[in-house]
Amino acid sequence: MSTGMPRFSLSPEAFEIAPLRDALGDARAGAFAAFEGRVRNHNDGRSVDGLHYEAYVALAETEGERVLDEAIERFDILDARCVHRTGDLAIGDLAVWVGVTAAHRDAAFAACRYVIDEVKARVPIWKRERYAEGDEDWRHP
Repeated sequence: MSTGMPRFSLSPEAFEIAPLRDALGDARAGAFAAFEGRVRNHNDGRSVDGLHYEAYVALAETEGERVLDEAIERFDILDARCVHRTGDLAIGDLAVWVGVTAAHRDAAFAACRYVIDEVKARVPIWKRERYAEGDEDWRHP
């Protein structure tokens, strides 16, 4: 189980990646894997102008921590972190970041993939896409 500083967090503002990566530093780590999810300008054949993310904060933080705890237990990794944005985001903005350290690359890659997949599937964060035609639509995986 996670103790101390949260591994999962929501951020209403843009955040820096370097401090997150630095927090994962460990002399035992031979591998670091990261995923950056960014806002793209299209989805399902439609032009997208931007996104708005909303979260059920208390549940999102609890479930996000649970996902990271599971990754640490399930894979041979040293640590993991995830930050997900909330609020309005423009095309190209960083929406979600996952970082994982491990002794070996296979575990780091597998755990990183697990974390982003589980966060998208289980953590109560919803996005509303703003389309070039002027309409909007709520989306959730």
